[in-house]
Amino acid sequence: MRNLVHETLNEKMEKTMSVLRDELGHIRAGRANPLILDKVKVNYYGSDTPIKQLAAISVPEPRILQIQPYDASILNEIVKAIQVADLGINPSNDGKVIRLIIPMLTEERRKDLQKNIKKLGEDAKVAVRNERRDAIEHLKKMEKSKEITEDDLTSGEKEIQKMVDDVIVKIDQMVTKKSEEIMEV
Repeated sequence: MRNLVHETLNEKMEKTMSVLRDELGHIRAGRANPLILDKVKVNYYGSDTPIKQLAAISVPEPRILQIQPYDASILNEIVKAIQVADLGINPSNDGKVIRLIIPMLTEERRKDLQKNIKKLGEDAKVAVRNERRDAIEHLKKMEKSKEITEDDLTSGEKEIQKMVDDVIVKIDQMVTKKSEEIMEV
């Protein structure tokens, strides 16, 4: 029964880390990263469709994203969608492919991005701590209803704390890596 609490906690913490990884991936670091296009939707025959379903996205150079539509007739729709998405990047269109040239980051913008990255990391840590609290409360209820012993409760709390500590270290590593990536460009 105690293992079920640990498994649930582990799943929740993995989901929190996945969300953080996704959020960090969307932060533009002065390098071409196809993830910045994930939230851009193109009006394709009346439905909003993600760009990655309509085109091949490649990174021919460190600061250039290249988008090659599978159907050349939607080239202009893709350009419009990128402009509407307000990514801070102007698409250039040569009639066959769209190129996005990622501008260099200013020092001020890098510092703002670092603050944002740290905030995302702190938010993830808070979420993990809340998940820890919920798991420990669940164990205490189990102990109160005599499903587990007091010793099981104590060892369960220690195991939960170890799991949380490990995840917080991973979150810190993700935040540090992204911050360094922002500053080195």
